Amino acid sequence: MKAWVALASLMAASAAPAEVVSASSNGFEVRQTVSLVVKPEVAFAAFSNVSGWWDAEHTYSGDSSNLSLDLRPGGCFCERFPEGGGGVEHMRVVYVEPGKRVVLTGALGPLLYEATTGVMDVQVKSTAAGSQLTLNYRAAGFANGGADKLAPLVDGVLAGQMKRLRAFATARPRT
Repeated sequence: MKAWVALASLMAASAAPAEVVSASSNGFEVRQTVSLVVKPEVAFAAFSNVSGWWDAEHTYSGDSSNLSLDLRPGGCFCERFPEGGGGVEHMRVVYVEPGKRVVLTGALGPLLYEATTGVMDVQVKSTAAGSQLTLNYRAAGFANGGADKLAPLVDGVLAGQMKRLRAFATARPRT
């Protein structure tokens, strides 16, 4: 019995279906899809509460509570640095369709220091079991050593983030 519980826990905790859609020395596209047993509006609200699910290991400050996402055109996916008052703009919101879609532009993580830019397109759709969230991230430009080598790394980080989002969204009260 314990083996079945452990297997079920492992399967439930597995990373979201991931895909390096394409990769070249000048850019890449990665896609993450996660199924959620919550309504689309709950999934969208969970995504917007980035400080609740983003892994602190992938922040500059080491604390996810310093993250914010202002879901309006021109809004910022930003991180403040409590010590010293600085911060970083991770991405900028360029399109919002509440409850359904948000598009952000910017270079995530170490891509910030390269001559790259990116577009993250997040869409939430209704399914029979609740909802499905698809995150598509495309980055292009000059990446030292080649963007094709970064694609699997970025894909892995985003897979981990989607796993955390799934746990966060399903732990929230369902309305």
